[in-house]
Amino acid sequence: MEVGLSHFLVVSTALLSLGIYGVITRKNAVMVLMGIELILNAANINFVAFSKYGNFGLEGQVMALFIIVLAAAEAAIALAIVLNIYKTFNHVNVDEIEDLKE
Repeated sequence: MEVGLSHFLVVSTALLSLGIYGVITRKNAVMVLMGIELILNAANINFVAFSKYGNFGLEGQVMALFIIVLAAAEAAIALAIVLNIYKTFNHVNVDEIEDLKE
């Protein structure tokens, strides 16, 4: 049995759906960030799979590299924001943080 494009798409769809579920249903900011990371990893799998099976050269790998850099920057900035929220409110529940508007 050979691994084909459809196998990569199934794994990517599973990661995307788990990521969207994590972003929508979680109240903890760290869990929401983990859901966003899952969504970005699903996009990486798609880029690399279509690059390999679509004969696009290295464009998919380059885009995946850009997404990895973007995810690292997003994680660093988002964790700094989460730490600041925790210092201010003593919790990181997304639903209960409405005082930041002031």
